Amino acid sequence: MRRHRRLPVLAVLFALAACAPAPETGGSSGSPLTRVPAADRRAAPDLTGRTLDGKPVRLSDYRGKVVVLNMWASWCGPCRAEAPELSRAQRDLAAKGVQVLGVDTDAEGAAGLAFQRDHDLAYPSLHDPGSRRLALLPRGYRPQALPYTLLIDRNGKIAGLCLSTLTAAEVRDLTRPLVREKAHRPLNRRSGTARSAAPARPAGSAP
Repeated sequence: MRRHRRLPVLAVLFALAACAPAPETGGSSGSPLTRVPAADRRAAPDLTGRTLDGKPVRLSDYRGKVVVLNMWASWCGPCRAEAPELSRAQRDLAAKGVQVLGVDTDAEGAAGLAFQRDHDLAYPSLHDPGSRRLALLPRGYRPQALPYTLLIDRNGKIAGLCLSTLTAAEVRDLTRPLVREKAHRPLNRRSGTARSAAPARPAGSAP
C-alpha cells in the first residue's frame, strides 16, 4: 500500500456536515486497513446518481456482490497509480462476484471522464461533485484523503476500509473472505418467503 493525498477541504466539509467537533478517521491508529467483524458492520447508504457516462447507478444494484467502493479524483496522483490495479482486479474477480465501483469527486464531470478514458477503467464511477453523497456515509467511514476505499459485503454492509492505494493482489486478498460469505435473501413482504436474487449484470456495466 502506498501514500495517499490529504484533502483538507473535504475534511472540513464532512466535519461540518456531521456537526463533528473533530475530523473523523476510519482506520485504526497506525494502520491503513480496517476490517469490520460481521456482527459490527453498519449498512452502507444507497449512494445513487449517474456515472461519468451519464447512466443511472445506485450502490444497491450490486447487492449480492462484494463491492469495492473506491473514491478518487483526476488530480490525485496516487489515484492515477491505483486505477490500473483496480481495473485489473475488476477483470480478474468479476466472475467471483466482486464489483469495483468508483466515486469521482471531481467538480467537473469532464475531468473525471477524461481520467476514465485515459486509464481505460474497467468499472463504472458515480460522479459526486462536492462529495455530497459521500457525506451520507456513517460517522467513522467518511474519507479525509484520497484514494479511499470501502469494502461492502454481499448484504450491503461496510466490511472494511482502506486509507491508502490498493494493488490488484491486495483487492483479491481483501475480498476473498467476503466472497465466501453468504448473502441474506430479503423476505417477500406479501408472502414472507425469501425472494430470489436478481441476476448479476456483466462486470463493469452500469444498470
